[in-house]
Amino acid sequence: MKDERKTAPVIRFNGFSDDWEQCELGEVVQITMGQSPNGTNYTDNPNDYILVQGNADMKNGQVVPRVWTKQITKTAAIGDIILSVRAPVGDVGKTNYNVVLGRGVAGIIGDEFIYQLLFKMRLENYWAKYSTGSTFESINSNDLKEAKVFVPKELEKKEIGMFFKQLDNTIALHQRKLDALKLMKKGFLQQMFPEKGEKVPKLRFADFEEEWQQRKLEEVLKVNSGRDYKHLKSGDIPVYGTGGYMLSVDDKLSNVDGVGIGRKGTIDKPQYLKAPYWTVDTLFYMTVFEGNDIRFLYSLTKNINWKKMDESTGVPSLSKSAIKKVVKTFPPFEEQQKIGIFFKQLDDVIVFYQNKLNTLNNLKKSFLQNMFI
Repeated sequence: MKDERKTAPVIRFNGFSDDWEQCELGEVVQITMGQSPNGTNYTDNPNDYILVQGNADMKNGQVVPRVWTKQITKTAAIGDIILSVRAPVGDVGKTNYNVVLGRGVAGIIGDEFIYQLLFKMRLENYWAKYSTGSTFESINSNDLKEAKVFVPKELEKKEIGMFFKQLDNTIALHQRKLDALKLMKKGFLQQMFPEKGEKVPKLRFADFEEEWQQRKLEEVLKVNSGRDYKHLKSGDIPVYGTGGYMLSVDDKLSNVDGVGIGRKGTIDKPQYLKAPYWTVDTLFYMTVFEGNDIRFLYSLTKNINWKKMDESTGVPSLSKSAIKKVVKTFPPFEEQQKIGIFFKQLDDVIVFYQNKLNTLNNLKKSFLQNMFI
């Protein structure tokens, strides 16, 4: 049954004044619930049918082929909307392929307006009410079909859809730039530090010819223990100890003077990298000795495969002594400075595009809240 109440959003395009009508989602779209193929038919052959099982098969609002199947069950066509119906419920994307739908997703034939509406519903955690008290978050066909939504007349739907599609294209452009910069940094980290057994990197600045010298980390820095940030000061690099593989603090810290040190000399609160199911018990931080460049050391810590050094049989962890015994090659101080400044400048560009992307995403959220009901 339709709810005859009518209303309108806060922000609208000129020329539209009709109230929006509340109805059920199933009245305005065609929904196909997924059905998983038999597991024996799963393949890694791109010549088979693309299988979409959940949000792991979508990235940045698009289906990304990951698993294939020889068996066709339920399907979605190019341009259809894909909605995750199992934890996490509500993740939404589009498909540029004809795909087979696993039971973790639903295919929806709808326009750009519907896609953005579903995106807004996910942001507002709309589907959580259907999973209250359940041990496994999921929604069924009736939950989808009976979801209450507000829709305008066709012409306004098209205007809104076109506006958000253009905004999404801008967001996607900045995301691609950011991904390319991060990939570039990864490549430079591999090329500008010597490989194991080598004494010079493949790529270095002009006028530097000396071989790099092997040193243990304990020769160039002091590894300290601390459970919070109050111990950190200029010349420190915060890293994980236990509760997660030994991961250096993320790139956000390198966009300020002194790597993680605010312009007034105080530490900016770090945003740590960790798996969602690990608890951080111990924080190590490294104090760089005089005669070594902190930005170089920071980049070097990003170029160490700490996972291979995990000493635990249970919760991933490392000891202070294991960190100190790590052997790496080091150039003279002047070359350290050059490399450190280079990565600092590259990090600044990455942060710039990350901030632009964050601004655009926040702008989209604001528009969704004010241009939909």
